[in-house]
Amino acid sequence: MLRVRNLRCGYGSLHVIRGLSLHVDAGEIVALIGANGAGKTSLLKALVGLIPPVGGEIRIDGRDATGEPPWRAIANGVALVPEGRQIFADMTVMENLEVGGYRNPDRALPIADVLERFPRLRERAAQLAGTLSGGEQQMLALGRALAARPRLVLLDEPSMGLAPLMVQEVFRTIRALKEQGVTVFLVEQNAVAALQVADRAYVLETGEVILEGEAADLLRNPEVKRAYLGKGYKEVWE
Repeated sequence: MLRVRNLRCGYGSLHVIRGLSLHVDAGEIVALIGANGAGKTSLLKALVGLIPPVGGEIRIDGRDATGEPPWRAIANGVALVPEGRQIFADMTVMENLEVGGYRNPDRALPIADVLERFPRLRERAAQLAGTLSGGEQQMLALGRALAARPRLVLLDEPSMGLAPLMVQEVFRTIRALKEQGVTVFLVEQNAVAALQVADRAYVLETGEVILEGEAADLLRNPEVKRAYLGKGYKEVWE
């Protein structure tokens, strides 16, 4: 579904992503973990055309998508749930969801189906999005992305700033997406939760992949434990 080869991109002369290669197969959940400043968000922006690559190749579902504009990525079935949610605070929940499906009206998921998946949003359909709790806003950001019926969802730090119970709910939703046939590329600082939900994972450091493998293997990897998981990581999640 997604293949990146030798990608280089950044901001002006600063190359944040330096020759990165990875792939995400259809139906997988693949996680990308790494410290702040590693380049995770920059990579997602490059995948949807918000940052132009200066080298390398991006292929989505077999077609060359290198350097395409964001609207083209959406039209081709890619949805980004951005860091910090970035909902339209002055619009209602319903209006946010309608915007999500606007670009692909022929393929858009009926809003009723989105509300079925997120019952809290149904209860607050007429409420201004900016008045929702952080967890509810994250659900709205997910729902807005799913309204376009994407084949590939890019998630940027979906657990950021959420209470532990809401974090678990978000990751249950991510598992449900896979069960419904949606491919997920998950960028997440909560390495424990990301590796427990993912099939495979990559570790990013200063714009380069330094480790990759089955998520369960990386959970047991001493280097990953020391750098990203910490002591007692099982108790944090369970």
